[in-house]
Amino acid sequence: MAQLRITIDIFSGRPNPVIELAGKDAADALERLQPTARLAKDAPGLPSAPTLGYRGLVIEQLDKPAKGLPKSFRLAHGDMFGPRLLHRAADESFEDFLLSRARGLKGRNLPANFPALLRREIARFRDLREAAAPRKRILWPLRRPCECAPLYEPGWWNVPARQPFNNCYNYATNYRTDTFAQPGNAAGAQYTTLTCASVRPAAIKDQLIDSPNANNKCPKEGHLVALVIWPGVDYHWYRKGRNGYWTHKPGGTPVTNLDNSNVTIPDPRTADRGGYTQFCTFMVVMHGHIKIA
Repeated sequence: MAQLRITIDIFSGRPNPVIELAGKDAADALERLQPTARLAKDAPGLPSAPTLGYRGLVIEQLDKPAKGLPKSFRLAHGDMFGPRLLHRAADESFEDFLLSRARGLKGRNLPANFPALLRREIARFRDLREAAAPRKRILWPLRRPCECAPLYEPGWWNVPARQPFNNCYNYATNYRTDTFAQPGNAAGAQYTTLTCASVRPAAIKDQLIDSPNANNKCPKEGHLVALVIWPGVDYHWYRKGRNGYWTHKPGGTPVTNLDNSNVTIPDPRTADRGGYTQFCTFMVVMHGHIKIA
């Protein structure tokens, strides 16, 4: 019996929502996913830089793969990407089909308006893909170096053994757990709502130091991080580097030093953060003092 696990790659901090299809629904989905025309060389691919918000679907076949499709692949707007797969899906509106199965979403505390929010994000990502020609990176003047901050080492984080299993919180705290760590979980006091008022004290329980008056200045000890919220949907973290710029890791995607407008980040308060419109606070991570899980 065909079985599919479809992950909606949209969140940064919390685990992504998943739809599982089996039997007739899975067979219907696989028929819609049959590869047709090969994508043209000038067809929009997936943006090379990670972005906050929707980033496509990750489709996994849990039993014997259907002919013509790899075990795992990505889909965005009818385009499919995977091993030996660079094709249009038979159903170019597969995301709409999936939304019709939204009752099968397995995710904790999804907002009531999530299907409508997801439609808006799918449209935003389409615009991003179509405008994905390389844009000039804007480099702001360097600020005072932050000598205690972690090195910017995207190559260390962006490998198969670490990248999918560590989220923005892992990266911001520079603490690898391979568990998609959640604020407060290690202390038995995980956040209960996706608000500043819930996520901030959960991080404090993990021994991060709330520093709302830091004003983007490097601490004398430890390193500076910042918490932002997509109200009622998700949270995200940034960290300030040794060169004074900020970097981040959107969910299970690669580490990046760019915001959603492909611009380097001198201050997360003014960066293009997509749906993460609420800036909560700066916090300080004291190296060796925190524990996250």
